[in-house]
Amino acid sequence: MYNILNIMAKKKIILLPKTKRILQTVGENIKLARLRRKLSAEQLAERANIARTTLHSIEKGAETVNIGGYLMVMMILGLEKDFLLLAKDDNLGRKLQDAQLPNRERAPRK
Repeated sequence: MYNILNIMAKKKIILLPKTKRILQTVGENIKLARLRRKLSAEQLAERANIARTTLHSIEKGAETVNIGGYLMVMMILGLEKDFLLLAKDDNLGRKLQDAQLPNRERAPRK
C-alpha cells in the first residue's frame, strides 16, 4: 500500500509553455508587490509562515508550490481579493451551459 501512495505522491506536474509563462508572471507580480512594500524575502516568508526557499519558488512561478502558499503570500501583501478574481468570469462555461438549457415554450397570450 505504501508503494502505491509513494508513487502517486511523486507524480510530476507537466505544464504547457503558455501555462508556465502565466505562473512566472504571477510570481513576478508577487515579487514586485513585495518590493513595493519594502519587505525583504525573509520578512514576507516569516509573516506567511513559509520557508524563504518556498517564497523564492513562488516568486519564480514554480508549479511545485501548493496554491495555499501562493494565497498566504498574497494575503500578507493585501492582494487576497485578487485571488477571488480567478475563474470569476467563465464566459465559455456560461455559453456551454446556455447551449444545453432546454428552450421553454411559453403559454399563448390571451
